[in-house]
Amino acid sequence: MQHLDHLSDTQQSLVLDLINRTTNHDGTPPIAEHILLHLRYGGDKADSHLLVEKDNQVIGYAHLDQTDLVAGPCVELVVDPDHRGAGVGRALLSEAIKICGKSLRLWVHGEAEVAHNLAASFNFEKIRTVLQMSKSLTDIQRLPIIDKEIIIRSFLPGIDSDDWLELNNKVFKDHPEQGGWQLSDLNHRLSEEWFDEKGFFIVEKNKQVIASTWTKVHGEHSHDHDGEASHAHPAIGEIYITAVDPAYAGLGIGKALTITALNYLKYQGLTDAMLYVDFDNKAALNLYDSLGFELSSKDVLYRLKA
Repeated sequence: MQHLDHLSDTQQSLVLDLINRTTNHDGTPPIAEHILLHLRYGGDKADSHLLVEKDNQVIGYAHLDQTDLVAGPCVELVVDPDHRGAGVGRALLSEAIKICGKSLRLWVHGEAEVAHNLAASFNFEKIRTVLQMSKSLTDIQRLPIIDKEIIIRSFLPGIDSDDWLELNNKVFKDHPEQGGWQLSDLNHRLSEEWFDEKGFFIVEKNKQVIASTWTKVHGEHSHDHDGEASHAHPAIGEIYITAVDPAYAGLGIGKALTITALNYLKYQGLTDAMLYVDFDNKAALNLYDSLGFELSSKDVLYRLKA
């Protein structure tokens, strides 16, 4: 096992390949999006990495983030599906604890029992749960009646970027992943393969950006595995990062935005949509319940018990 402050280009490629293989196998990403972006673009120089290699492949990886001096260090790890049950995950987590100390936090994405059992075996306790919800896109939904001065339109990269960042950082000022974004954080996402400016909606009133939501499409392209024939994964749309300025809460803007996004995904020929929401965000849960979303999976944040 290696503990590295920086990945070489080859190591970066091998880690990304491991994450892709695991996502395809499990049906859910093992690593959070912001970490995946750091890996692709080298955007977080303060983090470090644990690698387990075998036969010129990375079969185990852990991302260590020790930058949050208040909440404590955080680790996310992934083990090659073909090498599970061999102690790779246990070795990675044990080494992460040695490096980061007893205040370590651990994200487990999805509901694989083996991952949650691993956390329990090290005496971790749950401190946060993020729900994944999904629904079928069976029909086009009618928009609710909102203030006629409120305009919903597509995002214009560059033109809307600064105003959107101001909204995002206001709405998510206390959010551990979404708050405190800089222009580079936005631009990295705008350059991702999935980004479609027509499916990124903002809400204006009096030329002020007061709300927004994005859409993503997962799995619509084919993948080539080790030179074998490509195959496509079923496409699913995501409602991604919905933000409403608190000053305009209760006006039906969040519902109108979400329906706009769902209808857009439906028009793209998709049959299913999903989203993520914190389990204690009651207002958002009530909205998504009313629109027919149902629980499909959970991400859990653990912390070592004192």
